Amino acid sequence: MRASFVFSEVITGLRRNVTMTIAMILTTAISLAMLGGGLLVVNTIDKMRVSYLDDVEVSVNLTADVSANDPTCSQEPCASLRQQLESNPAVESVVFENREEAFERFKQIFEGQPELVELARPESLPASLQVKLFDPERSEVIVQEYSGQAGVNDINDQNKFLDRFFGVLNSVRNMTFIIALIQAMAALLLISNTIQLSAFTRRTEVGIMRLVGATRWYTQLPFLLEAVVAGLIGAVLSIGLLVAGKFVFFEQVLGATGGIIPQISLLNVLFPVAPILLGVSVLISAITGYVTLRLYVRH
Repeated sequence: MRASFVFSEVITGLRRNVTMTIAMILTTAISLAMLGGGLLVVNTIDKMRVSYLDDVEVSVNLTADVSANDPTCSQEPCASLRQQLESNPAVESVVFENREEAFERFKQIFEGQPELVELARPESLPASLQVKLFDPERSEVIVQEYSGQAGVNDINDQNKFLDRFFGVLNSVRNMTFIIALIQAMAALLLISNTIQLSAFTRRTEVGIMRLVGATRWYTQLPFLLEAVVAGLIGAVLSIGLLVAGKFVFFEQVLGATGGIIPQISLLNVLFPVAPILLGVSVLISAITGYVTLRLYVRH
């Protein structure tokens, strides 16, 4: 098989149906860019889960009378409650935080909102026992066991907040994948139509080649490579869109979260997302092209 002939046929086919080719490349690029965005969200969620779960605590907030009258947690019922928590096999450590310490932490958290800090008073914040677990995902055990005990006002499970927070990010991820799927279906239809149009345009020369003994693969390979080349161009364009989005959009949006959501690095885009997009584009383009040619030739 003469490689120069095959590649010249590929270039000719792409130039002959230039509008369809551009539409196919752009649709493929948008679809793969959405897929890449979803993969970046998945990677970000995984990193955040690992990072935040190490710092997840369960705050056992004490009642107002205990918070006011026992600033060192040396009296009942705070002392016995602390001893119970420390002896629990699921608990790694217990730290008591009185009202003054809670107020200092409150001022650090909201130092960017001085009006709120001025309105707050130590008496409005409860003392608490900050419980760190060996397995943060088993925080429900502490909630069920110690809720309603003497001296306990309520229990704040940070893991529930993280679950809600990750639920929002998962919804963004799912929406991105849905849009990518819709765009992928449009790209598949464009690939199929482009190949059919290209084959129809060159039906006479293909028929002559078959009459002189050319194999089916020899006559169909240029059409198949057209789809693969267009898919690869779309994949490269989608990677460029993700890189541009990282500098133009993601850095500003994620920076506005104050570090709650970590920044997406250029390495995250280039590996493993970029190879995945290139592989998906080649695989989908090749399969779509092959199936289209088989059905069209038979028809």
